[in-house]
Amino acid sequence: MPNAIVLGAGMAGVSAALQLQRRGWSVAIVDRKGPGLETSYGNAGIIQGEAVKPYPMPRDFATLMAIALGRTNTVHYDLPSLPKQAGVLLQYWWNSAPKRHQVISAAYSTIISAATAEHQKLIAETSAENLVRRDGFRALHRSTASMDMAVAAAEQLRTEYGVAYKTFSPAELAQAEPALIETGAGAIHWLDAWTIGDPGALMNAYAILFQRLGGTIALGDAASLRQTAAGGWSVSTDDGALEAEHIVVALGPWSPQLMRRFGYRFPMVRKRGYHIHYRPKTTLNLPLRDDAFSYAMAPMTMGLRITTGADLSSEHAHALPVQLRRAEQAARQLLDLGAPVENRPWEGTRPCMPDMLPVVGAAKEHKGLWTHFGHGHQGFTLGPVTGRILAELMSGEKPFIDHAPFRPDRY
Repeated sequence: MPNAIVLGAGMAGVSAALQLQRRGWSVAIVDRKGPGLETSYGNAGIIQGEAVKPYPMPRDFATLMAIALGRTNTVHYDLPSLPKQAGVLLQYWWNSAPKRHQVISAAYSTIISAATAEHQKLIAETSAENLVRRDGFRALHRSTASMDMAVAAAEQLRTEYGVAYKTFSPAELAQAEPALIETGAGAIHWLDAWTIGDPGALMNAYAILFQRLGGTIALGDAASLRQTAAGGWSVSTDDGALEAEHIVVALGPWSPQLMRRFGYRFPMVRKRGYHIHYRPKTTLNLPLRDDAFSYAMAPMTMGLRITTGADLSSEHAHALPVQLRRAEQAARQLLDLGAPVENRPWEGTRPCMPDMLPVVGAAKEHKGLWTHFGHGHQGFTLGPVTGRILAELMSGEKPFIDHAPFRPDRY
């Protein structure tokens, strides 16, 4: 029986482990914390079947100046951290040119379009069905100009990729979401997305399924990874050393640091995000994204969660939830938020590659070393899809989706 250790217990790691189990592998997961306690827990809880195009970097002068001057809530940055990320941000900007982004989106859409189906296979084997809603989410637009642009963009996605949506007038949005005080110019209802009432609970359900099928989850430090004399891999855990023929690096934003020890360099944009929950008297029926202020509100078991856009900062930069404060102010214009649940916001980091595509496949120079990271804003959505691609590669099968755009040797 082939065996593997997966480093990382987020959506990417647990999904890859489950997909390997399906193919007869013996698998252990090693993480410094429990399953899904990093970015896989802190997201907006949306499996984004509609997000067929990854987030490009703005290229027009006006938007870039708004970011530089702090006039937009889409992107915030920590100035001392920028020099360390300048090179990778330049690559990201270069890849965001329309023609290059179109090619990237063609590859990205192949994995996004499979997301809900791959999640469903796992959900069907768990007790998590009560966490899932399959009726999409909405994006509110505050001005007529913004709404018109959104409708045009949505229609283009429907034409090119078959993405389903419907438009809501302000009156229709008010009827669908009675908690809203203000409905702006209306909303786009994205119909292909699924929403999760507790992302951490779904992650935990997947981890329990993995253990029920014979998998092991151990607490340990990925930094202890080493090659054995026999050509395999070993990592230290709280319960002693684990050894396996294969190792999967699924550590999200910490993956490049580990891979560098073995001679591989993966540029990565680190986008920090924040969330906090509130206790409104009347909550939303479906998640709502407020495009004017680049945040989302999602009804969850813990309360109404507000999540933010991208904060470009280094690993050691102090938390600076400027975007969250702006999002709260904007959200209070739309509904009565009530009091916050937590005393301080949660924070996590999204691992974004400069070409916006995840890194999935075999490391070129080390037998048995595999990569599964760099999912950007969509690790929660894409983990089961790219996990399947990786498991098929590791098992000598032909991947069900062309994996060439995601190969690690492109860097």
